[in-house]
Amino acid sequence: MPPLSARSTRSSSSPSTSGVDRRVFLSSLLGAAAVAGLSGCAGASAAGSQAKGDLSAPLSDKVPKGTELSIASYQGVQELQFKLAGLSGLPFAVSDWVNIGAGPDVINAFRAKSLEVGNNAGIPPIQAHFQGFDAKIVAINITRKPNYLFATKPGSDIKDVQGFKGKKLAFSQGQAQGVVLLRALKQAGLSYDDVNLVPLTSNQFLTALQAGQVDIAPLANSQAPAYLKQYGSKGAHTIETDVVDLLNLLWAPTSVLADRAKAAAVAAYIPRWAKGQVWAYEHPDEWNEEFYVKTQNLTLAQARSITALANKPLFPPSWDEAVKWEQETADLLAEGGFVKKFEVGSLFDRRFEAIAARAVPAEYRR
Repeated sequence: MPPLSARSTRSSSSPSTSGVDRRVFLSSLLGAAAVAGLSGCAGASAAGSQAKGDLSAPLSDKVPKGTELSIASYQGVQELQFKLAGLSGLPFAVSDWVNIGAGPDVINAFRAKSLEVGNNAGIPPIQAHFQGFDAKIVAINITRKPNYLFATKPGSDIKDVQGFKGKKLAFSQGQAQGVVLLRALKQAGLSYDDVNLVPLTSNQFLTALQAGQVDIAPLANSQAPAYLKQYGSKGAHTIETDVVDLLNLLWAPTSVLADRAKAAAVAAYIPRWAKGQVWAYEHPDEWNEEFYVKTQNLTLAQARSITALANKPLFPPSWDEAVKWEQETADLLAEGGFVKKFEVGSLFDRRFEAIAARAVPAEYRR
């Protein structure tokens, strides 16, 4: 395959990166707060935006009284899992369960110090490093089956990834959907020069598809049923691939992890995070009803179609596979000029490496 080059072309209705400096592309994608961080540090060390704390101290097994954390709970998932699985009684106070999920939004919340623990895929920590924001991965859940598929705009005749050539593709370089798209293109033998990447964030994908501003957008499995119900009769359809986004992870700013009390709280949170996912996987009927039907307004049939595709939670005692996959992802982004090449081992705080695995039954340790 030809070398991947960072090229996108302009459409009358969508942002563009054709002939535009990489920072302009990032500006349209990540917003003013992220660009403020980029202006002085693109290509610089991740230590540039804040002083690195000492992460060599061992984790405390006791959380000091009065410790608080603000934790991401997108669409209330974490709170609901904890409630249904009986995992309340954290040894610290949750100052806020923040309804936030998109990688760029999480990075901006980290910068604003309104969020201390995020739940994302593998690409946001890479993006944060490129922006010069220092944060570390503290827990990993391995994903073996695809969580995303590609949806077409209404009336599309695209049948496979090879059909993406010359088309407008919704692309979020700071989110899981972005890396799924890049890996799918590479697998299909398509270079960036073969397609038109339209910089958007994932919360804009559905609107862009509906309006025909893009031909293709990667959607989460949970989004597809509602989209097809509305637009399937108008020719919208989905294209499945075997491309996975391997990592579902927890991460936190280094300033948080350098605080011994907060680091101890993060270590206490991780086992419950892992157990909550195991509970949801083992109780699909209850999870379908309580989450998808009651909070997401899906039908029970739609909910069942989503959980049928659910990944079995897998918490690896060793992060070696995760580090390798993260390096491949960073290298893929670097080939396109989206980030500077770097060694991703610096993104992992291995003090936390085995905590999640120790919290779950053996069948969930992989």
